[in-house]
Amino acid sequence: MAPAAPAETKEMPAEEEGKILWFSCFNLSPVIPPYNTHATELGPGEDPQTGEQTGLFVLKPETITATKGKDITFVAKVDSTKLTRKPTMKWLKGKWLDLGSKAGKHLKFKESYDRNTKIYTYEMSIIKIVDGDAGGYRCEVGAKDKCDSCFFDIAVQAAEEEQQDNILESFKRSGNADEDAGDLDFSALLKKRKEKKEQDPKEEVDVWEILKDAKPCDYEKIAFQYGITDLRGMLSRLKKMKKAVEPKKSDAFIRKLEPAYSVNKGKRIQISVDVADPNASVKWLKNGQEIKPSAKYVFESVGNKRTLTINKCNLSDDAMYECVVGEEKCFTEVFVKEPPITITKHLDDVHTVVDEKVEFEVEVSEEGANVKWMKDGVELNKETAGSRYRFKKDGKRHILIINEATKEDIGTYYAFTNGDESKAEMDVEDKELQILQSISDLTVKAAEQAVFKCEVSDEKVTGKWFKDGVEVQSSDRIKISHIGRIHKLTIDDVIPSDAGDYTFVPDGYAISLSAKLNFLEIKIEYVPLEEPPKIHLDTSGIGNQNLITVVAGNKLRLDVAITGEPAPTVCWMKGDQVVAANEGRVRVETEKTTSTFVMEGAVIGDEGPYSITVTNPFGEDKVELFIKVVDVPNPPENVRCLSVGEDCGTITWDPPAFDGGVPIKGYLLERKKVGSPRWTKLNFDPYESNTYEAKKMIEGVQYEMRVFTVNSIGVSQPSGNSKPFMPIAPTSEPTRLMVDDVTDTTCALKWLPPDRIGAGGIDGYIIEYCKEGSDQWVQANKTPVEKNQYRVKDLPMGEKMLFRVVAVNIAGRSPPARLAQAVTIKEILESPKIRLPRQLRTKLIRVVGDKVNLVIPFQGKPRPIVTWFKEGVLLEDKTVGTRTTEVDTILFIRTAERTHSGKYTLSVQIEDMVDSADIFIQIVDKPGPPTDVHVSDVWGFNAALEWKPPKDDGNSEIIGYTIQKADKKTKEWFMVYEHNRRPSCTVSDLVMGNEYFFRVFSENICGLSDTPGVSKNTAIITKSGLNYEPPPFKEKDTTASPKFTAPLVDRCVVAGYATAISCAVRGYPKPKIIWMKNNMIIGEDPKFLMQNNQGVLTLKIRRPSLFDGGRYTCKAINDLGEDEVDCKLEVRAFVQEKAEEAKK
Repeated sequence: MAPAAPAETKEMPAEEEGKILWFSCFNLSPVIPPYNTHATELGPGEDPQTGEQTGLFVLKPETITATKGKDITFVAKVDSTKLTRKPTMKWLKGKWLDLGSKAGKHLKFKESYDRNTKIYTYEMSIIKIVDGDAGGYRCEVGAKDKCDSCFFDIAVQAAEEEQQDNILESFKRSGNADEDAGDLDFSALLKKRKEKKEQDPKEEVDVWEILKDAKPCDYEKIAFQYGITDLRGMLSRLKKMKKAVEPKKSDAFIRKLEPAYSVNKGKRIQISVDVADPNASVKWLKNGQEIKPSAKYVFESVGNKRTLTINKCNLSDDAMYECVVGEEKCFTEVFVKEPPITITKHLDDVHTVVDEKVEFEVEVSEEGANVKWMKDGVELNKETAGSRYRFKKDGKRHILIINEATKEDIGTYYAFTNGDESKAEMDVEDKELQILQSISDLTVKAAEQAVFKCEVSDEKVTGKWFKDGVEVQSSDRIKISHIGRIHKLTIDDVIPSDAGDYTFVPDGYAISLSAKLNFLEIKIEYVPLEEPPKIHLDTSGIGNQNLITVVAGNKLRLDVAITGEPAPTVCWMKGDQVVAANEGRVRVETEKTTSTFVMEGAVIGDEGPYSITVTNPFGEDKVELFIKVVDVPNPPENVRCLSVGEDCGTITWDPPAFDGGVPIKGYLLERKKVGSPRWTKLNFDPYESNTYEAKKMIEGVQYEMRVFTVNSIGVSQPSGNSKPFMPIAPTSEPTRLMVDDVTDTTCALKWLPPDRIGAGGIDGYIIEYCKEGSDQWVQANKTPVEKNQYRVKDLPMGEKMLFRVVAVNIAGRSPPARLAQAVTIKEILESPKIRLPRQLRTKLIRVVGDKVNLVIPFQGKPRPIVTWFKEGVLLEDKTVGTRTTEVDTILFIRTAERTHSGKYTLSVQIEDMVDSADIFIQIVDKPGPPTDVHVSDVWGFNAALEWKPPKDDGNSEIIGYTIQKADKKTKEWFMVYEHNRRPSCTVSDLVMGNEYFFRVFSENICGLSDTPGVSKNTAIITKSGLNYEPPPFKEKDTTASPKFTAPLVDRCVVAGYATAISCAVRGYPKPKIIWMKNNMIIGEDPKFLMQNNQGVLTLKIRRPSLFDGGRYTCKAINDLGEDEVDCKLEVRAFVQEKAEEAKK
């Protein structure tokens, strides 16, 4: 990395302090370092680019001045010892540009992690820096609820011209003599010096003038050319500049399209114009192609406004759009922002062996997302990876496949999306070659065939055969074959020279298999006819002379040569039982000079002592053998987890019940996550102990283990899976332990949960105490408490006690949280104090019959004596109850009466200290009616009315009166005054010739009185100045049959909203009204309200439903006849309900 240059700071005028001058993103003028709004004053040695430190950064990037065309690297280091998860790093330029999306040949990023120091190292490299890279940068690191950031600048300077001329070559001597003759001539040097031409100052380019005249589709190209990185700021400034310039008048458009629009992927966007002619038709074009209306593109035309709506935008909608009206056009560009792709299933570490197939799999949040694979910072793709790596996509799953793993594949693999990353470690070990069947010694006769055969675990392994250390070559008589895992050496027509030691050596492995070929030579000698029997058993290839070992399932063939004259009789026995001849799985095949013992598919039950006895008249010979059958062992038993840690677990198991007949070499272990079918090997060499500590596990994830037993024969079947276990660490200690209260025998403690809890959670807390100076801690609670407080009881009074609290979870106890000092167990005297609630500091008003429930807290130690008084006398009313606890007292009245009104006093006393509080309660009721209501005077069309206040004011002040009047003819009451404050009033606008009654209601805070005061006399409005003698009254016959004067009207209403239908009828006597629905009489249904106001009939329907539609009929009946009208009522469903039904 280039050496960091000290940051150059410029003094600012006082009036410019606190402002942010930021133009470097447009490359227009020098910059005052951005974003340092929090660093107004810097002390000596402080870095002006750093903000408030939160302790995450160990090393921060520094401001530098770089030479154009050079490479520079910035390094940041983050300490993760106090972080609960991996931190995320972002490199930003300017205000918002995320450089992670610009990674490529010019920008490269690298990340590494040191497991020992737990420090993450992040690097950003700029290859061949250019002028556009100058400006302000910042890096942000975050992990859950912690974050940190730092700022740095890059200044780019031009490269200095290199002096390529060799000045020594310019020194030459005059003349043609030797190099030491003549005078020095400097003319060549003078000629080679070139006068530097004064460079004409470059014309300053106004980027904004170029952008104003350019099309929106060229904005990004111009921004890249002139080093503009803040595209959002550029568009905002262009918009303001275009508003400041008087736009050209357009004949077709009143308002044109905005220069650019931005929308998130999957969202909807609307772009609109205002046209001058409301009848004008418009065309919409996308990248020059006309758009047709569809479900995706919706055209709207409302008045002068023309709108294009694009539904569910995708990346293909990121284009230039045109609106064409006649000969005029306007342009805009739509930018579609793709949301960040997150990784929902991360990579898993892989531990494998050479030549195995390996798959790394991640799952992302969206289908079709791009995933970049890297190994140790180097990108993997189809061009660079070749045939060794394959990339597979399956919906949201992305898989990296390594066909045959090698040692070169060891490293860290990364999967990157545009918003997330995941990594995993891969470890590759050499594959161990297992011998499935070894070669065995052979004894053959002349001209017979000898076959050496062995089987190894890998069918790709080749090897060589040696005889007495010399490689065996193939010939017509000797054949070497390799079929699958089996290697054979076949020797036809064996001759004496073929006898010797034969060895098979696999290529690439430091192991060998040896066996011996014994040549049985037959000599013809003169033998007397009388020869005792003799057993010739070759046991040279057997370690123990009388022990023969055979692997279960294999075939044992034991050829025993027999001599004797006459031919002896052969008897094979297992223990006391004779082995059958020529039949069965275990049999004996006898020839003239040979007896062969054959055992097909050896089983454990075949193990035991065997004997061969040969007899003839001249003697007997006997050989005893012990055949041992060995097999692969049984799997281990009772696999279980003893303990767990933060990322480890201790596993133990019991040895197998059957070891296969040979000593156990060790065990192989595998583990997997619960629910996953994939097992991971933990060791490749047999592990001898019965207890194993599995490491590198993830805290909070459940695992299962299984174990294999290994002996010299092979590997057993897997054991049963262990019970699932979860690596969990105990929590940290509880925080802020403090004393909440102390009495003579108890101490109340409270605390906060631990800072680090982990995946195991908290099962509860254990509280312990001991005397000061002692180390004998006593547990106060038998079972863990879940709350963050506890009162320790039965403590010795006056003793100094120490307390500690431990958090407990499935992983065990946390470190204890202790009190800094001992606590003296003695109650502290605290003066009594009543905490009177705010609402009780004023008079409490309740209505008769209400409940009264007052809770008044107080404090004081020891527990104070609480006493209630009413009007200074001890409260003894049985209808008023009190209840007192250690911290508050309650006064309650179940049914309030007016007698409960008054002043209540609460007294709290501790020894000689007393505190008291007064509470005023007022129980009110409705007032009685006014008295002595009468008409005091009548004049013109007015009447004066007077009365006296009610005798009973309801224990509350009278706040007004309500006056009503009634005509003697109709006797219907009408309102005259409300809230009249005085006990008198004047009623005006009375009708001439009518006689009026009056009534008055009194009112307090509970409302109007139940009964009014009615006037004793009436007010008669006489006709003054006229003497009219009316003609004799002749009563008119007003009887008539019912007749509807206004019919019912058909209506259509919306379900759920109250409605009404009305009509009008006349008739005398007053007709009886009947409402019917679909010719059925509507009874006392509470859903319907029927009203008759002076012949106007109304049927109100409360919240009608679809079932309330139909034909409604109104029928009027009296003694003279009847009449009816009807209408149709249609009830329509609410639009939202229709939408829900359509969805269903």
